[in-house]
Amino acid sequence: MSVYLKLQSNTDNSLTVNTIPLKANSVSISVSKTIPSFAIPLSGVATGESITAALDLGMAQKTISVQGIILDETITKTINGTSTLRKFTAHEIAQMIASGVDSTGFAENQAINELVVTIKSLVASDYNYIGTCSNSAYLNKTDCEANSGTWTATATDSSTRENGRDIPFTFASRGSNDELDNLGVPAKISSFPDKDTDTGLTGFIRSFSCDLSGEAYELSFSLEFETAIIVP
Repeated sequence: MSVYLKLQSNTDNSLTVNTIPLKANSVSISVSKTIPSFAIPLSGVATGESITAALDLGMAQKTISVQGIILDETITKTINGTSTLRKFTAHEIAQMIASGVDSTGFAENQAINELVVTIKSLVASDYNYIGTCSNSAYLNKTDCEANSGTWTATATDSSTRENGRDIPFTFASRGSNDELDNLGVPAKISSFPDKDTDTGLTGFIRSFSCDLSGEAYELSFSLEFETAIIVP
């Protein structure tokens, strides 16, 4: 599992430029669904059981909590249009993250708007096992063969997670509109990832804290990230 924070200036989904890598010890994912509900009066009189009616309006709050340590790290940022590589201390990186949380989306070299948590995947976005295409532009069997490519599966029913590819954790589901896991979804807003540089979780850091301990070189930290569509 790898964890990255992407700056607003990261426009090409790079994991090396305008990105802050983190050493995460644990990642907690929470989804809290909001469904208005009310008890139906006298429902238990005839049925012997009380009944509660609920209206699913498709509302949920999604938060990701990350705990870990920050180490001295080399980071590449786009400064004045040029990729600039610099070695930062753990304290400088903690300050950089804190400054990003404190900023707004107008400060694209400071603001953090995406969290990437990589996981292992054996099944591609089209529900076929992962593999390679003779045309490397295509990352699932359906797209590969639709464009006259030859698909070679690299995972089978007996594969282990070590055979999987890294993809970012998302709340997207496999399939196009009204297909596969998106059956009944006519206008999906995100696609299931097939590679580690696909879009992860977009939103904002709700809170960030770190501990400065004496002369320690490494800093422990915790942050809470909330998914959202950010404006601006």
